[in-house]
Amino acid sequence: MITMDTMATLATVVGDTISTAVTPVSTVAVEEIKESVSAASSINGLDTVWVLLAAILVFWMQPGFAFVEAGFTRAKNTSNILMKNFVDFMVGSFLYWFIGFGIMFGAGKFAGMPNFFSLDFFEATNIPKEASLIFQTVFCATAATIVSGAMAERTKFSMYIIFSVVITGLIYPISGHWVWGGGWLSDLGFHDFAGSTVVHACGGVMAFVGAWILGPRMGKYDKKGKARAIPGHNLSFAALGVFILWMGWFGFNPGSQLAATGSVNAIAISHVFMTTNLAAALGGLAAMITSWLQFGKPSLPFTLNGILAGLVGITAGCDQVSLIGAAIIGVVCGVVMIYSVEFIDNILKIDDPVGASSVHGVCGFLGTVMVGLFSTTDGLFYGKGASFLGVQVLGSLAVIAWAGIASAIVFLVLKKIHGLRVNARIEEEGLDVYEHGSSAYN
Repeated sequence: MITMDTMATLATVVGDTISTAVTPVSTVAVEEIKESVSAASSINGLDTVWVLLAAILVFWMQPGFAFVEAGFTRAKNTSNILMKNFVDFMVGSFLYWFIGFGIMFGAGKFAGMPNFFSLDFFEATNIPKEASLIFQTVFCATAATIVSGAMAERTKFSMYIIFSVVITGLIYPISGHWVWGGGWLSDLGFHDFAGSTVVHACGGVMAFVGAWILGPRMGKYDKKGKARAIPGHNLSFAALGVFILWMGWFGFNPGSQLAATGSVNAIAISHVFMTTNLAAALGGLAAMITSWLQFGKPSLPFTLNGILAGLVGITAGCDQVSLIGAAIIGVVCGVVMIYSVEFIDNILKIDDPVGASSVHGVCGFLGTVMVGLFSTTDGLFYGKGASFLGVQVLGSLAVIAWAGIASAIVFLVLKKIHGLRVNARIEEEGLDVYEHGSSAYN
């Protein structure tokens, strides 16, 4: 086995040997070897394994989203939904490596400098560059997948691919740079530990805009504009999907610590595990009780979305809020989600089959703002004043505005050039056969 000590000794020997030469190239070679060894010596194996395992858990959220979306929609569109979830990750993996990672973490205040197919610009810290890339890739794919559910059952597959390209290659990396890449929001002190705004509010507002421009599904509203329920075909799928997402969130939030070595990181990770779980549990309970009081029965779909609402809401401040604060955030998001779904569905007349606009958009914003209230280090409720709260509001609104305007431009251009929506016959009979040539059920 080649240890770091062996590598250091080898570099010294090579350096001593080459230093006897007088050519400039030899001097450069020595410095490159020394820099390489120095960079490698800072990489921590345990931290790297932890981040990669967390990345696996976040990747595992992709089938969770697929099951939730498929379960909440009709059987005739299941293949289409599964294909879109695969496309999000395949396109996201390529585009984020090609250009997105550079835009998000390169030098600059509004956007980083693209470094096409190159990681040379990124300095490895306690984990290798490749570990940072894959961890950020799975986050990027999550933001793209959120849009899929709101636009389900009536979107042209080809147009969805184009939009997925724009999300993963441009829209998400730019706003992500503002917060996590050294951009202007990070300079203001904006705090979003794992992405309530960066990932979820960004994806949620794009989902809202997409559903609005696309228009409702056929039969969703009667002639008087009253909303009709279009039940999903398999709530067992949806429930399984939420369990998968709940599990995946233990990579999403604790993994964002990006380290596991030492007692400080161990305590931080454990705390984030607890705040994440409590918010999910209380979000689900709050949604279940609210739906019971509001509609006379404890609703399974609302309970499932309540769990997700709690998870989305806690993601920004899971490292800074207390366990009681996490529980309160979960309850607030679980309750608000129900009324947000009803408002978007019945008042705004925007058809979002899975409630993505409310779960991710509204609760992502709400959770980010509540960090300004419940942060034990800077929160208003802990006597730290309102300045941090103001930064949280400003930062989240800035990302929402960017994602909303940018996605609206893309959707309107695609609608004008080629059309976003399938024709009435395809929508009525199902996208599976017409768009993909096969059905999910035979």
